Amino acid sequence: MVKKYHVTLTPEERASLVGLVGRGKAAARKLMHARVLLKVDEAEGGPGWSDVAAAEALNVGMATVARVRQRFVEDGLEAALVPRPTTRHPGLFHAARGAQAVDAVAAGRPPGRAGPRRGRAAVVRDGPPLSQKNELKPWLRRMWCIPPHADCEFVAAMEDVLEVYKRPHDSRRPVVCLDETSKQLVGEIRTPLPATPGRPTRYDCEYVRNGTANLFMAFEPLAGWRHVEVTETRRRGDWAWFVKGLLDGRYRRAERVVLVMDQLNTHSTASLYDTFPPEEARRLADRLEVHHTPKHGSWLNMAEIELSAMSRQCLADRVEDRPALSRAVAAWRTNRNRRHRKVDWRFTTNDARIKLKRLYPSVQL
Repeated sequence: MVKKYHVTLTPEERASLVGLVGRGKAAARKLMHARVLLKVDEAEGGPGWSDVAAAEALNVGMATVARVRQRFVEDGLEAALVPRPTTRHPGLFHAARGAQAVDAVAAGRPPGRAGPRRGRAAVVRDGPPLSQKNELKPWLRRMWCIPPHADCEFVAAMEDVLEVYKRPHDSRRPVVCLDETSKQLVGEIRTPLPATPGRPTRYDCEYVRNGTANLFMAFEPLAGWRHVEVTETRRRGDWAWFVKGLLDGRYRRAERVVLVMDQLNTHSTASLYDTFPPEEARRLADRLEVHHTPKHGSWLNMAEIELSAMSRQCLADRVEDRPALSRAVAAWRTNRNRRHRKVDWRFTTNDARIKLKRLYPSVQL
């Protein structure tokens, strides 16, 4: 049964797509995907065309329309507009042909010419047997956080964070890593039928996108404690209220909380002044010691390790709405805190100066 993904654009998303198509300055494929979303939009005021009608009107295949629907529902608007990069798979290096080529070169004849006839001495090859495939796989791609070369700002922020991680556990000045991520909310069109004797649970093949939710993660690695909060947005006020909850909650008796965060525009004490009166903002800011990871160096934030674990163990399945997401996250957090899962961080400043030497600027005295 073919899965059906329902596209429901918000007024902001529709206005953005209309403006994108009107300007016509984006890539042709991106503009085509935007037109597809506008045609199949089932929200109030949208045309709600079928896949067949949209494919015929836009002169694209039905598979393209179905892929755009699925990416929008599961990954969001940007993922639906910008397709995943694809590359062709080169042919495999056949062991038999490779052996013939090596034999030909060793015998002093051009590759491809027939080998010695019967009765003649055969050429013996030295070395390990040839592999069935190339070790180099150029069609594989992996997203990686590539730091700049010889950047003094990067190494200064990196060593600052690494020195913070060397501090022993101190309840008066706990080290807390803070980060955030988002989750696409995908719901069922019809209520699944529960399992009965001899028949498994049955669910419908249609899905609908219910927007997104933001998750703030606070992780104290030396204590094995983490806290996750689900919010609708990731604005300055959301960050400020999350930090206030930490300072006035678990860390109300701490002299100062050492925060390790990425360099996002919302991750600063300015967000406190944007949300609370000056007296309250100053009170909270005085209890914070902020250390930012370098740009392109978010791997230094140990909260990312916890977000990765949460994504694999808790967020791999579809979640319908924010209450369901909050319940799933709360159960995961309680279980992980009960076991006091910590991070054994062993990467030090001395390691960085050896393994990441190329990131350090060369200084001539």
